[in-house]
Amino acid sequence: MNREYHKWYSSVLERDMELLVFGHAGTKVLFFPPRMGRFYDYENWRVIKSLQPKIEAGHIQVYCLDSIDTETFYNKESHPGHRIYRHCLYENYILNEVFPLMEQLNDHPDVISAGCSLGAYHAMNIALRHPSKFCKVVGMSGRYDLTFSKAYFDDLMSGYHDENVYFNMPTQYLKNVGDPVYLNQIDQMDIILVIGKEDLFLENNYQLKEILDAKGISYQFYEWEEEAHKAYYWRRMVKLYI
Repeated sequence: MNREYHKWYSSVLERDMELLVFGHAGTKVLFFPPRMGRFYDYENWRVIKSLQPKIEAGHIQVYCLDSIDTETFYNKESHPGHRIYRHCLYENYILNEVFPLMEQLNDHPDVISAGCSLGAYHAMNIALRHPSKFCKVVGMSGRYDLTFSKAYFDDLMSGYHDENVYFNMPTQYLKNVGDPVYLNQIDQMDIILVIGKEDLFLENNYQLKEILDAKGISYQFYEWEEEAHKAYYWRRMVKLYI
C-alpha cells in the first residue's frame, strides 16, 4: 500500500501542517481525526488497515488530516470569537492548500469527506458548506452543533455566538437554508450518519436527521448498538460506509 508523508508551512494558518496519504488512485477521501487528534491516529488505531483492501485495489485514496482543535474549539484560554475565527482559517487551509495537493497527486474528480467524533463534525460541516466539492460525506459518532452540551461534553463556544458560529454549526444554519440550488447540491451528495444508541450525541444526530427530512434531502442513518464511540467500532464502520 502506497504511503506518503507531507509537511509544509501553511501560509493560511502560519504554522507547519502535516498529513498522510494512503493509496495511489481512486476517489479521494478527506479523513478528519477525532477530537484533538493527529494525522497518524487512524493509522495507529488500525482504521486504515480496515480500508487497506479498497486502498490497494485503487478504489480510494485516503488523506489523513491533522487537526488544530487545541487552537480552536479546545483552546479555553482563547476568546471564543478567536476560536471560531481560527476554525474558519482551518477550513481555508483545507480548501486552498489540501485540495490543490489532492489534485496534484490524483486527478480523480470525486472527493469524500469523512471523520469520527469531532472529525465527523469537521467532515459534515465542510461538506454541507461546500457541497459542490464533495460526492459523499460520512459522519461517525459526531456532534453537529458544538454549542450543544450534554453530560461532560461542554458548549465549546462557552455561550458565545456570532455569524461565524452560526454558519459553522450544521443543525443551526441548515434549517434556515432556502436556496433551491444549494439544497439540490447537498441532495446530490451521499450523506451517511452513523451513531451509537448510547452515544451522548444521539439526540443531536436526530436533530440533523429531522432537518434533512424537512428539507427533502436524502441520506442514510445507522444506529449501532451501545455507545460505539471508539476505534474498535470505527474500524468496522469504515469498511461499511467509506
